[in-house]
Amino acid sequence: MHEIPATNSFAEELTDEQLLHNYRDSGDRELFARLVRRYERELYAYLRRYLGNAEMAEDVFQSTFLQVHLKCDKFDTSRRFKPWLYTVATNQAIDAQRRNKRHRMVSLNRTNQNDDSVDVGALIDLMVSKDTGPLDHVSQLERGQWVQNAISQLSDQMRSVVNLVYYEGMKYREAADILDIPVGTVKSRLHAAILKLNEAWIASHDEIEF
Repeated sequence: MHEIPATNSFAEELTDEQLLHNYRDSGDRELFARLVRRYERELYAYLRRYLGNAEMAEDVFQSTFLQVHLKCDKFDTSRRFKPWLYTVATNQAIDAQRRNKRHRMVSLNRTNQNDDSVDVGALIDLMVSKDTGPLDHVSQLERGQWVQNAISQLSDQMRSVVNLVYYEGMKYREAADILDIPVGTVKSRLHAAILKLNEAWIASHDEIEF
């Protein structure tokens, strides 16, 4: 990623919504650059996890902010900018996947393990913390590359929810708004993802033991 130069202190004090509103009215590229800078690390990391490929993530990041530029006049500044940004980014990522049918074959080894390693137990605890279920024992699952490989095998729909709720720390309602689905669907996809991870772990463990 190429970092955007810092702008003046006035721009730093503005909210995301104010930055976009002022950019829309003035066309000041400094304001837009500041908005990009605020999200370049966070959004790029999300896209890299979502797509499993650094080059695709870079392309989608750029196309996302191109869409922000093109559609800024349609943004309702009474709403929050971040969920809208992630909606645009997710749609761009889906389009990129459709253009590249081989995205599932990209090795997760290309990603930085320090960035992407995750404790499956923490993931599942977070997902089911508000809903009891039969999967408490999964909290003992090991962290590491196995987790990433297992998550990569989830459907696009389940992986999208996992990325938003777990990695990005979004609330169910925010994830639902971004994906344009009901909150109940977010919860059901999370539950389905948990079941898939659990089944994959049991299968791999049985192969090792027997």
